[in-house]
Amino acid sequence: MNVPKMLRSFKYAFQGIRVLMQENNARFHLLATVVTILTGFLVKLSPIEWTIMCIIVGLVWVAEAFNTALEKLCDFVSPQHHPLIGKVKDLAAGGVLIISLLAVIVGIILFLPKILAYL
Repeated sequence: MNVPKMLRSFKYAFQGIRVLMQENNARFHLLATVVTILTGFLVKLSPIEWTIMCIIVGLVWVAEAFNTALEKLCDFVSPQHHPLIGKVKDLAAGGVLIISLLAVIVGIILFLPKILAYL
């Protein structure tokens, strides 16, 4: 096991997270994540509900990271507009939208009954 090499890979991963956080969509996801976590504490999610929420939030972040990486690669490969590159970017963005909509549905399932119980 090469510990210095492993530590360098963590350094690069954190650099990637910094790059991701410069994106507007990632900032929106960060706001949504903070609101979701705060709401989870407010409504006292159960351990299994926290687990579900963490998984779905993590999936949204992973999708956004892959989408951002793919967009940057497409911009490098084809700086000019190209219809096929546009489709690739649209597909990647569609993947983020799909998981984001699923996250909203999961949020409604987890939070709505607890919020209605408070009312």
